[in-house]
Amino acid sequence: MFVIPVNGRKVPDPRRGDFLPEKGRNVEKNSYWLRRLMDGDVKETSQKKGD
Repeated sequence: MFVIPVNGRKVPDPRRGDFLPEKGRNVEKNSYWLRRLMDGDVKETSQKKGD
């Protein structure tokens, strides 16, 4: 799933050991990212063409 951080939040990406970039990233749909969605830290969106 493709997610972007909400309102410029710094959201850790535990798999990569960095923060989710502002432009978003394709991540594995697992309990960690589903919790981030439910907490309002990230928003799921369609990946932009060319990314």
